[in-house]
Amino acid sequence: MVSITIDGQTVEVESGSTVLNAAERLGIDIPTFCYWKRLPALASCRMCLVEIEGLRRLQPSCATAVTDGMVVRTNTPLIEETRSSMLDMLLANHPLDCPICDKGGECELQDMVMAYGPRKSEFRDPKRVFHSKDIRLSPVIIMNVNRCIQCQRCVRMCEEVVGAVALGTVEKGMDTAVTGFEGSLASCDQCGNCVEVCPVGALMSFPYRYKARPWDLAETDTICPHCGTGCQLTVGARKGEFMRVRSDWEHGVNRETLCVRGRFGLDFIESRDRIKRPMIRRDGVLTPVSWDEAGDYLRRRLSAVESKAAGGLASARLPNEVLYQFQKLMRTVFRTNNIDCSSRWSTPYDALGPLVAGFHSRAPLEEVIANDCVLVIGGNVTEENPVTEYLLRDAARQRQTGLLMLSARPSRLDADARTVVRVRPGEEAASLAAVVAGLVAADGQALPGDVSADIGATIRSPAASSGSDALDRLASALKESRSVSVLVSIDLLRSPEARATLQQLNNLLKVLHLLGKGPAMQFLFDRANQMGAWDMGVLPAALPGPGAVTDDAARATLERAWGTELPSEPGAGLDAMLELCVDGRMGALYVAGTDPLIAFPDRDFVTRALSAADLLIVQDTFLTETAGLAEVVLPAAGFGEEAGTFTNNEGRLQTVRKFREPAFEARGNLAIFDFVAALRKELLQPSTQGEIFDEIARLVPAYQGLTEGGLGADGAFTKAVPMPAAGKFFPPPPAPTSTDGLVLVTGNCLFHNGYLSERSEILNTVADDPYVEMSAEDAAKLGLSDGAPVVARSAQGELTAKLKVNRRFPSGLVFVPENYSALRLNSLMRRDEYPCPVEVREAAPVFESAASTGSAIEQDRI
Repeated sequence: MVSITIDGQTVEVESGSTVLNAAERLGIDIPTFCYWKRLPALASCRMCLVEIEGLRRLQPSCATAVTDGMVVRTNTPLIEETRSSMLDMLLANHPLDCPICDKGGECELQDMVMAYGPRKSEFRDPKRVFHSKDIRLSPVIIMNVNRCIQCQRCVRMCEEVVGAVALGTVEKGMDTAVTGFEGSLASCDQCGNCVEVCPVGALMSFPYRYKARPWDLAETDTICPHCGTGCQLTVGARKGEFMRVRSDWEHGVNRETLCVRGRFGLDFIESRDRIKRPMIRRDGVLTPVSWDEAGDYLRRRLSAVESKAAGGLASARLPNEVLYQFQKLMRTVFRTNNIDCSSRWSTPYDALGPLVAGFHSRAPLEEVIANDCVLVIGGNVTEENPVTEYLLRDAARQRQTGLLMLSARPSRLDADARTVVRVRPGEEAASLAAVVAGLVAADGQALPGDVSADIGATIRSPAASSGSDALDRLASALKESRSVSVLVSIDLLRSPEARATLQQLNNLLKVLHLLGKGPAMQFLFDRANQMGAWDMGVLPAALPGPGAVTDDAARATLERAWGTELPSEPGAGLDAMLELCVDGRMGALYVAGTDPLIAFPDRDFVTRALSAADLLIVQDTFLTETAGLAEVVLPAAGFGEEAGTFTNNEGRLQTVRKFREPAFEARGNLAIFDFVAALRKELLQPSTQGEIFDEIARLVPAYQGLTEGGLGADGAFTKAVPMPAAGKFFPPPPAPTSTDGLVLVTGNCLFHNGYLSERSEILNTVADDPYVEMSAEDAAKLGLSDGAPVVARSAQGELTAKLKVNRRFPSGLVFVPENYSALRLNSLMRRDEYPCPVEVREAAPVFESAASTGSAIEQDRI
């Protein structure tokens, strides 16, 4: 620690801190333009100049390191004159168009001029003009380069944090201009972080342009509904109408950054595809009815199917309170443990439970990735959890964290990784077994003798097509690291090998623990509340806690609280529930907020299953394809129309706030559960969001002691379960079967994440058309060119989309994003078969008919 005196106040700060950091600690305001906490210092704007005793010239406080005994002054006549002069120079060329500038009312230049600027300008030269009109850089970003003050926050944010390098500068001195490559942002993520950090109105959001002023907006702090990173965002609405999203650099795991989905993808709440009224099926057609009519009809139908099994499927995007009440409804009113929370796979909880209980670190991601080494397993962080990618890049570049990647698909983070291991999909379990074997072989003497004997069976498997050298390097990097964090993509749960992969991950974490690496593990969920769904017990074999359904003590605690006996046998997951439907044994299937018809990996099977259920009830905000098959449809409040909490990937409990009333005749999800329970002559208590939160905090161990009022702007962390003893090791998986030809995998793309984002008109303007992605090697072998229409065909079906050639893609792999419902991608897939073998060929050209061509020619002549 070193001591520094600023304006007569003394403070001790860490060595390496800047004068600006020390001033912030003392609450002394020093103006800045080019400085941004998350970016390396540039020291170009000269607004933060200070006097330092012993130095002749003023020094930039943002780039000057403190020394012990340093004495600094921040408000001398020379400093004030210098700041005023700098602002005068900026105003000399800055267009004074504040009345029409979107930044009006929240412009940093306006604020600085009011606080530090000259009262009149000495400059009389004509103002510099780069372009007479604004430049539309992309569908969502528009630029007025004449307003730019050359702080270069946007350029540095794009390169240093986002990693896209879509912006740059041309010319020098006062002629410097920020621009996109060839005047566009073709290689841009469209995240809008450049707009967020721009201190003036140079970069602006096109969708928000001329819509409102800051003082017109009612702003609400809430949590992004898209992925599980849990970004804090501020929604601006005017008279209940959605206007914009911005971020707050003071709060949230994300601070000032958002991805394209978070910043521009919330307009899905204004979708015209809302369910306006309850509907029941009459003569094969869904017919709008009143809530009373729907209730009368549903009461009769529930009584008719009461003798058969019931099942429930809920979305992992719903708040904790809704998910908790849903499983409570199913267990106490429908008397079943047939409950699941994913429409894309059934969670192997027997392997997942010990992993979560033993190793999941409920701690800030910033701390978790501050470990010496971070291993990312599976998925594509760039596209599934973009803001997490920003944090990982920052850790690798600024803190020298060793980044290790093991996955089938490449991501942009590979460029910052020390070791990258490409494995074929489904080979992750064998690869992890090989890494465990490598660690034991290299450092087995550090393990207890009985443990070494126990894992002696865990020998190297013929794991990955990438070869053993890459796995050896990965094992060596883990061995040499002092502390290790493991981030696990939820994409691994798609595979039939999910159980084996989780078991080998468990082995790896146990070995790292025994070697003193202090491993921390978190999942990279692509749904906003997947962690909460597991914690709330929306699982066939787990109660809230999550405690096992077969655990008499856990069950007894809930039975006392709920005043009813609970079923004691594990229920059916989604796949098994669909089997019950096909076999004619499912009475009522209750689907809340999700669409298995487009997500489950076998469209034909799920269509037959949903059609075979005696009674399909769909409770949703939008008229999904699954709702189109329902017998009863209940319109539910959407995001922003009800309050609650999400539990993000870190285990951080965050407040989701309401900023408008439910549209049309929609009701809150909790009110609908009460409505359905009453039809069965049951009463769900408690039934309000606040009371349910209190019950969760009382009955769910990880949430005990938390209060709604105590969550604060950054949320509060749920409690981690103490790490258990090492226990037995799982045997290695069988050698993976070699696969010739192309195999298809799926997942999220950057611009879409589930059926909510596909209802965003803004995202649909920036998203690419559906595409089939493959390696340059495979494309050349098949004679296919980038952008050409191709057909991907499996034994089950085919689809047509344009080809996207990726030079970093491994040979033999084909990727198609799952978030384009029109593609019906799941028509190509079969249950328990992932990845899916496919063929890719050039699509046949589509010719217009002679009649239509002739008609067009005649129209041209006219």
